[in-house]
Amino acid sequence: MSRSIRGSSSADAAVGVAPPGATARGPAPAVGRGTFAVFWNRFRRNRLAVAVLGVLTALHLVAAAADALAPYDPAALDLLNQFAPPSREHPLGTDEAGRDVLSRLIVGARVSLSVGLAAMLVAVTVGSIVGALAGFYGRATDGVLMRLADGMLTIPTFFLALLVLAVFGSSLANVILVIGLTGWMVVARVVRAEVLRTLPQEFVLAARALGASDARLLVRHVVPQAFASVIVAATLGVAYAILTESALSYLGLGVQPPTPTWGNMLSGAQQYVWTRPQLAVYPGLLIMTCVLSYNVVGDALRDALDPRASRARLA
Repeated sequence: MSRSIRGSSSADAAVGVAPPGATARGPAPAVGRGTFAVFWNRFRRNRLAVAVLGVLTALHLVAAAADALAPYDPAALDLLNQFAPPSREHPLGTDEAGRDVLSRLIVGARVSLSVGLAAMLVAVTVGSIVGALAGFYGRATDGVLMRLADGMLTIPTFFLALLVLAVFGSSLANVILVIGLTGWMVVARVVRAEVLRTLPQEFVLAARALGASDARLLVRHVVPQAFASVIVAATLGVAYAILTESALSYLGLGVQPPTPTWGNMLSGAQQYVWTRPQLAVYPGLLIMTCVLSYNVVGDALRDALDPRASRARLA
């Protein structure tokens, strides 16, 4: 009898049948070559997302090598060469101060993308901590932290950012912190939901029974289960951060000239929009391309990491 039970158990394991009493959704598999291969096979089925990922990769590589790729100093003035048309010396022409437009776009990409990524890193860090503590401890902790998140969601965060930057100044660090500290609420809700889903599962209960501390449970067993959802939220959040930085710079409260960003390039071009529209078209197209690309990649990541959610949306 025992031999037959052992044989059936090994057969079940061979075909991937869950043993009796196992939860329908256990711990996420360890990240490795097999897990990445499954994810990539799902992701690459979306050919548009793969192409857009290539565009994003190219933009970030250009931003990383901006100093080497920019043909001119983006802040160098040449008042005798204002509004020069595209030429071999200046492939995209010059602006109202004779500065090379291509060089300013390349260096501006580094600033705009860096602000977006750094601000989202702040938002993910704060949101993950708040969401993990709220979901893990529950009761009073959950009530206080989630009401704080709800309160932040009711505030027009863009106007709050304008107020803070007007009071404390619009340095690069302040812009990053303001965008990050007004964008953590969605990440907090995502992490809290994943923590609440994970806590009742058997592997967490077993770790608790073996004497694991709260910190170990959170760091080693609970929070990693929210990793996929946080990646998706962060990808979509980078697009929001880039758009917010561009809007703040356009209004004169973002990164200040002479440091170029796509937003302050738009701001400088607004009075020439009818006579030299290309000065506004170039940074506007880059902002639109970057934001749309992050949104497309974020949607594709969500479908690849959680195919059941994509099937539910299609249904």
